[in-house]
Amino acid sequence: MVWTLVVPFKLEEKKVRYYSVDGEALEEIVLPEIFSLPIRKDLIRRAFLSAFTAMIQPKGRDPMAGKRTTARSWGVGRGIARVPRIPTSRAAFISFARGGHRAFPPRPDRRIHERINKKERVYAIASALAATSIPEIVRSRGHIFSTEYLPVIVVDDVEDKISRAKDAKALLEKLGVWSDIVRSYERIRIRAGRGKMRGRRYVEPCSVLFVISNYDKPFARAVRNFPGVDIATPNNLSILHLAPGGEPGRLTVFTYSALQMIGDKYRVLYP
Repeated sequence: MVWTLVVPFKLEEKKVRYYSVDGEALEEIVLPEIFSLPIRKDLIRRAFLSAFTAMIQPKGRDPMAGKRTTARSWGVGRGIARVPRIPTSRAAFISFARGGHRAFPPRPDRRIHERINKKERVYAIASALAATSIPEIVRSRGHIFSTEYLPVIVVDDVEDKISRAKDAKALLEKLGVWSDIVRSYERIRIRAGRGKMRGRRYVEPCSVLFVISNYDKPFARAVRNFPGVDIATPNNLSILHLAPGGEPGRLTVFTYSALQMIGDKYRVLYP
């Protein structure tokens, strides 16, 4: 699907160098116009919350839970609290009694998913893509890198010629982004709270995002187990990849063909 974004002013061109399989800088290329869009952090935050809450499963309690009882208050004049009681004088029904109803239980009819307009969501993704090309925003997210050009563009041969993690590490060191994966590894920690017992024991910071043409490429298998790494394709690229936590500016590596596919998918139209 092709998305067209109407921009009332002319965008400036951005040029970056792209790199070979050996990590050597080649000639300059012009990024698609989508990478020159203004950064709308408000839309990015809304789109992230919409995508994040869409994964939450609605839950709730039985509305009659704890209320199926014949307990009634005995009234005043008995020297006891005026709470509902069963004939044996044991308190029931109230939230602070044994077996009573919960005070403010989760409701199954509560709207958890925050909705967003389709055009706003598309513009948020395009704006998050533009944020990946601004070093100041990427560095403000905490990413560590030494490359001069962002986003990092590599030739398509990388997808087929690099199939081992050892070779992928050597390439990322030459590109200047391996230090960010090291940062993610050093900051892996045990989650605080009960979530550590529910299959999410460790918190792993996000590092590099790889956008390639196909998930089945050898390069995807070579980098998928690096700490904090995510892999996406132009068709499956979402705001969750580009702006984890709702903060734009993720350190991103594109292959040349994936970059062209993104440029074809998100087009800029001047009125």
